[in-house]
Amino acid sequence: MIALLRRDLALTLRSGGGFGLALAFFLILVVLIPFGVGPQSELLSRIAPGVLWVGALLACLLSLDRIFQLDFEDGSLDLLATSPLPLESLALLKALTHWLTTGLPLTVAAPFLGVFLSLPGEAVVWLVSSLALGTPALSLIGAFGAALTVGLKRGGLLISLLVLPLYVPTLIFGAECVRRGAEGLAASTPLLFVAGITAGCVAALPFATASALRVNLR
Repeated sequence: MIALLRRDLALTLRSGGGFGLALAFFLILVVLIPFGVGPQSELLSRIAPGVLWVGALLACLLSLDRIFQLDFEDGSLDLLATSPLPLESLALLKALTHWLTTGLPLTVAAPFLGVFLSLPGEAVVWLVSSLALGTPALSLIGAFGAALTVGLKRGGLLISLLVLPLYVPTLIFGAECVRRGAEGLAASTPLLFVAGITAGCVAALPFATASALRVNLR
């Protein structure tokens, strides 16, 4: 398992679908927002929670089509499917790789990028907490979408259409958590909803992803 994780991390970074692309997109989006809405600090502070969460969500979409596609193209996916390693473990491992190269860097960078949007200091803890708990769900849902479209040419757009509706609950509660934190309100309830969504994804989606892979590999 550890060797396969190291291999996937190396392949993801070498293929250009790692944290660099996601962080660059996140940075460009956050920097462009003040040019679009104006330099009003009060307005930027009010929209910062939603913008940061939407930016993280869209950045996660950029590399979803690479989760299984590289292994499918070189035949490694067929070998992994027939190995002693259960497909459910493989699905969870692929989602973990995506999170380590996308979700985790975005979580670390978000507080610094929040400065561009005048994010209040009291909201930083809630921003990091919500992203740390919510981005694993984005990776797991993305892995499920990638499994549904593996083998399809130009499946990136189809993946986006499939997973975006599933991302909405995490986006709503994650942004609400940061908004409440910025306003000095109790933010633990939406944070618990984010954690619950991620826990549900960890429990169910590896099995759904494995089933989708079995269908597409027949």
